[in-house]
Amino acid sequence: MKFVAVIPARYASTRFPGKPLAILGGKPVIQRVCEQAGKVFDNVIVATDDARIMDAVRSFGGNAVMTSASHRSGTDRCYEAFLNSGTEADVVVNIQGDEPFIQPSQLLTVKELFSDGQTQIATLAKPFPADTPYERIANPNSPKVVVDDSGYALYFSRSVIPYLRGLEQSEWASHHTYLKHIGLYAFRTDVLARITAMPQSPLEKAESLEQLRWLSGGFRIRVGLTDAETIGIDTPEDLAAAELFLEKLNESKI
Repeated sequence: MKFVAVIPARYASTRFPGKPLAILGGKPVIQRVCEQAGKVFDNVIVATDDARIMDAVRSFGGNAVMTSASHRSGTDRCYEAFLNSGTEADVVVNIQGDEPFIQPSQLLTVKELFSDGQTQIATLAKPFPADTPYERIANPNSPKVVVDDSGYALYFSRSVIPYLRGLEQSEWASHHTYLKHIGLYAFRTDVLARITAMPQSPLEKAESLEQLRWLSGGFRIRVGLTDAETIGIDTPEDLAAAELFLEKLNESKI
């Protein structure tokens, strides 16, 4: 199978304008994402709406494609970039442009899910440790997912799912393995074409989670598990935390 990795990277972020170009350990964040993706995929494309990002990507030898500034999601931007690139692929992997620590093991897990011909869409989840405080699980900025016995997603939510009746919330993590959704997606190209043409669903609007549109539309999402820890960058404070995380990683390699 042929895979292409597409990294959507907008300049106009509300909480952190220009974050793909923010410097992390001497390199732009987008360069670090590209380098991680390149450890697994031969074809890596940055999908952007800003000439500054395109120029930065080309300056470090990366491949960037200009896309519309009006896309409602990174998935839509990925699809346009895929079409504009002229690339032939069976699967498009959408890697978030603010995940400089995405691990090759995570990318390989998603890739391997397509060895099953029934897989239409794939994503990842990370189990919360049994000692995780309820408040951390309940963070609405950290979506959760529940899966069926075959590893397919039943539902994604910003709320804590499932609800454990009869137990104090402080005990929930020790009685059930909650799954934190990792926003990494891969799509068969024909499926990507179909989901980007779908209107928003009521569930998607309610939770502001685009994957609920796909579930509502009858598509199945295969969920792989990972124990790898990553740090996404949404704010300048996250960038500072990422600097510390990178320092610890570098120290561990010495």
